[in-house]
Amino acid sequence: MNKKSSIYGIGRLSSVIVGLLVVGLTLSGCGKKGGPPQGGVPEVAVVTIQPERLTLNTELPGRVSAFLVAEVRPQVSGIIQKRLFEEGGDVKAGDKLYQIDPAMYKAAHSGAKAALSRAEANLTSIRLRAQRYKELVAVKAVSKQDYDDITAALKQVEAEVEAGKAAVESARINLAYTSITAPISGRIGKSLVTIGALATAHQGYPFAVIQQLDPVYVDVPQSSVSLLRLKAELASGNLKPDRDNRAKVKLVLGDGKPYPLEGTLKFSDVTVDSSTGSFILRVVVPNPDHTLLPGMFVRATIEEGVNEQALLVPQQGMTQDPKGNPMALIVGAEDKVEVRMLTLDRTVGNRWLVSSGIKPGDRMIVEGIQKVRPGASVKAVPFNPDQKSSSEAAKPAKPAGKAK
Repeated sequence: MNKKSSIYGIGRLSSVIVGLLVVGLTLSGCGKKGGPPQGGVPEVAVVTIQPERLTLNTELPGRVSAFLVAEVRPQVSGIIQKRLFEEGGDVKAGDKLYQIDPAMYKAAHSGAKAALSRAEANLTSIRLRAQRYKELVAVKAVSKQDYDDITAALKQVEAEVEAGKAAVESARINLAYTSITAPISGRIGKSLVTIGALATAHQGYPFAVIQQLDPVYVDVPQSSVSLLRLKAELASGNLKPDRDNRAKVKLVLGDGKPYPLEGTLKFSDVTVDSSTGSFILRVVVPNPDHTLLPGMFVRATIEEGVNEQALLVPQQGMTQDPKGNPMALIVGAEDKVEVRMLTLDRTVGNRWLVSSGIKPGDRMIVEGIQKVRPGASVKAVPFNPDQKSSSEAAKPAKPAGKAK
């Protein structure tokens, strides 16, 4: 028993000694003066806003249409004898496309010419008689009535000659219409009639359609609100037209590839569609390789003008108030945080174009927004997009080797 009591006594003594040491260390630590408080002034990255020269563009959907369209229809009736073109090929104005049986029209032309010859022969005889009667009536060798009758007969035959000439010309025109020619140059589509079909003058459906594809039109709808805003910007001087005062247009094809040639804005429609509130802008685009085809959808980027003093702010520095209004935090005088409510125009890449709420020289916070509040003092450093954040830099590198 005495041996066990001695062991328990030693253990209690050791516990007391350890406790006294811990208390002593704690008291000695409390006796030392503390260092500076942790935290201090937060550091934020800022971008200094400077005006830039910016060409403003608007991207809108558009549809391609042919520059000229001609529907080939017959102007006389008859049986089609020949088709003289290849479907889908290019034709020139005046090229012969179809041949209608001309036999009936040749006969009509010949009959009109014969009637004209007969009228001209009568005209010669009556004209000579009228000249003789004029001499005879002067000496009273014939009566005045006979002279009046021959004069009226002369005028009638002259009218018949003029009518005969008109009939010959009409027959000639109808005969020429049996050869159907291309009214414009362009690409012709499929033929809707075949050899042996009956053509009817001025029929409802065309024989074929010719479309001129170089250049082409691109019709782009734009809202009337955008037009009013654009006119206001031009009137205020904030936006200026380009040197040529002609808006240039770039296209993006349906597969996302840019079209290599630029177009030119020709005119805008004078009527606003009441159902959509938009009007049509018509763009002329060169199309030498016939890449653009009628009915194709494209995206058109239209140059509105140039803003010489555009203020662009990074999107990552934008925040919103509880109502969803855009705002930004600015490092103002004495390095204190200020709140600015902004009016935004549009996005330009990864930045916003600001209409109001910010001015040149303002320092906008783009990193560290979560660490500050309005009115707080901060330490502003220039924003470096290539520099890694401190949290990323503090991460230890993963050891090399194969993962198990």
